[in-house]
Amino acid sequence: MTPDDDLRLMARAIRLARHGLYTTDPNPRVGCVLVRDGRIVGEGFHRRAGEPHAERNAIDAAGELARGATAYVTLEPCCHHGRTPPCTDALLEAGVARVVVGMEDPNPLVRGRGLSRMAAAGVEVRTGVLEQTARALNPGFEKRMRGGLPYVRCKLAASLDGRTAMASGESKWITSDDARRDVHRLRARSSAVVTGIGTVLADNPSMNVRLGRDEFPALWPEEPPRQPLRVVVDSRLRMPLDAGMLSLPGATLIATCENSPRAIARANSAGAEVQVFPADEQGRVDLHVLLCYLAEREINEVLIEAGPTLAGAAMQAGLVDELLIYQAPHLMGDAARGLFRLPGIEAMAQRIALRIADVRRVGPDLRITLHPAVDAEPRNSLCET
Repeated sequence: MTPDDDLRLMARAIRLARHGLYTTDPNPRVGCVLVRDGRIVGEGFHRRAGEPHAERNAIDAAGELARGATAYVTLEPCCHHGRTPPCTDALLEAGVARVVVGMEDPNPLVRGRGLSRMAAAGVEVRTGVLEQTARALNPGFEKRMRGGLPYVRCKLAASLDGRTAMASGESKWITSDDARRDVHRLRARSSAVVTGIGTVLADNPSMNVRLGRDEFPALWPEEPPRQPLRVVVDSRLRMPLDAGMLSLPGATLIATCENSPRAIARANSAGAEVQVFPADEQGRVDLHVLLCYLAEREINEVLIEAGPTLAGAAMQAGLVDELLIYQAPHLMGDAARGLFRLPGIEAMAQRIALRIADVRRVGPDLRITLHPAVDAEPRNSLCET
């Protein structure tokens, strides 16, 4: 196979991996293509934790034709017993002659060991093919494995003049139906959706995925959507016991600083799960500790959908990896509420630097994707082990 063939076939494996975008959590999304004598003889992707990995699905599809084949895998094959047996064993038993890998597995239990094991067994190994594209499949899994934190997206909807609600709090709807459907897809790929108690008290949001299979073309499983964990940051435990989200399928976690057995028992009886966290300097839930806790629960990707206070606190703490702003083509005026509450920024030198990664049209609105500037001071520190 030529280098161009390797690129083309890895791109196909990456497309296969995307079929698991909404289902593999907490496992990574992985695709595999088996090629023999220039012909694809088997392919597969990982669909769900506990089910066969992409390599085994491809081997099953190829049967005896896997012997002597080249395997294109987006992520280094695992070499440890987890929910399923090691994929390195499956590839070696199938007689694969060559393995081309998109990226090394960041899991400390694997991290290069799978590649070394196959090379020691006489399998030709090539790594780093379309690595950046392969890494983009699993930003949360990689970040959690390397540093004990989930990948955090913060989503906000704003007018052209950067307003998120009228002075009265009215905010339905700033953006279009198309933009809101796009947000539901973000929720569906997320492990957890985080909001603040202020949003709950003002809007009584559901914070769930409310789209049908036909709105996830070629990627959606046959069963209903997996609901992400709903997380409410509620420092003083003011969560209404009749909040709409508490009666919906899926779990709701209340993150609080209020260690009141009676209040906790009431919230638990209403269907919530309460977890007490230490307070930060402002007496609010320490967001860094909360994210470390979520990572311990195998949460890979977090979507923050909140008002300016929580969104601003996450930004100032350096906890946001990706900012998504849906901007609608209208003006809401000087009295309307802004995107972030960022106290203490008084000089140009104190600005939070961002870089634009993508701008695209979503219906009549724009979706702007931003990341922290490369030269920004790193504040998103690791969790203690």
